[in-house]
Amino acid sequence: MTEKSVPTAELEVLACLRQMEKATAREIREHMDPYRPMTHGSVVNLLKRLEAKKLITKRKGSVGKAFVYRPLAATAGIYETLLNRLLNRVFAGDSLALVSSLFETKPPDRQQLNRLEQLLEQLRQKQSGKDLP
Repeated sequence: MTEKSVPTAELEVLACLRQMEKATAREIREHMDPYRPMTHGSVVNLLKRLEAKKLITKRKGSVGKAFVYRPLAATAGIYETLLNRLLNRVFAGDSLALVSSLFETKPPDRQQLNRLEQLLEQLRQKQSGKDLP
């Protein structure tokens, strides 16, 4: 999957579906509503496009007419694609500005700070040429 082959709206629906692991169109629409409000028909249309690109699969739900959608393995690079778009379009490639903005918007809790310290140590070890544990 290349960045050019999947429009932003499709990428956002796909990322949402990956996060949820499986969902109906209604569940996806409700989950995305706070940051990307869409009509039910728009979500269904985007899901049809993703299915045609073989990025998701669907099966009949156990109740009613709704389908349950799941991402396929081919979507593994979805977060990287979304982040690269955001990084380059909004932050001009400055990853530190992206991270700073993220933490200003939603500061990490104590557990997340501990994990961040671990990640920073791993990055330092990579840069110094040491093997990671």
